[in-house]
Amino acid sequence: MLSRKEEQSLSKLMSKILRHTPHEFGLSLDHHGYCRIEDLLQAIRSEKRWISVEQEDIKLVVNNCDKQRYEIMGEHIRAKYGHSSERLNYKALKPPEVLYHGTNSKAADRIFAEGIKPMGRKYVHLSEKLDFAIIAGKRRGELVIIQIDTSKALLDGVEFYLAENGVWLADYIAPQYLALYE
Repeated sequence: MLSRKEEQSLSKLMSKILRHTPHEFGLSLDHHGYCRIEDLLQAIRSEKRWISVEQEDIKLVVNNCDKQRYEIMGEHIRAKYGHSSERLNYKALKPPEVLYHGTNSKAADRIFAEGIKPMGRKYVHLSEKLDFAIIAGKRRGELVIIQIDTSKALLDGVEFYLAENGVWLADYIAPQYLALYE
């Protein structure tokens, strides 16, 4: 059984492998971002620290991840969002009238001037609920929550994609759809 600290460390490694550098670990993801759990296990075990990790440890990380980053489907696993190495395909859907984006006070001025950009990711990440935006934004300094007017954005042709569990994605959100949440 992994300690909480080991679980967090394994989650970071899984994120690195599944979201950012699968090729560095000899993994190929399908066009939905999946690979076999057994293949991920072998990739993790290639790191000496994790030679004794088991599938149960991977499943523990998946079940306990507060951001619900991972999904297991049968014998396959994927990171649901946050990829920087490959762009997964999602179906455009109508989001709730308001979505949220958590950030910090240092980035907020630039976001209100330039919009929300994917930066090193393939999509902008948004959430249906404040708690998820808070988790995403508070890790980098003084928390700022930005509210997105999706109704107005939809009228102007912005597409939104549901990654699951209340996480929504978009290519870019222009400043005119943004407001400070208070």
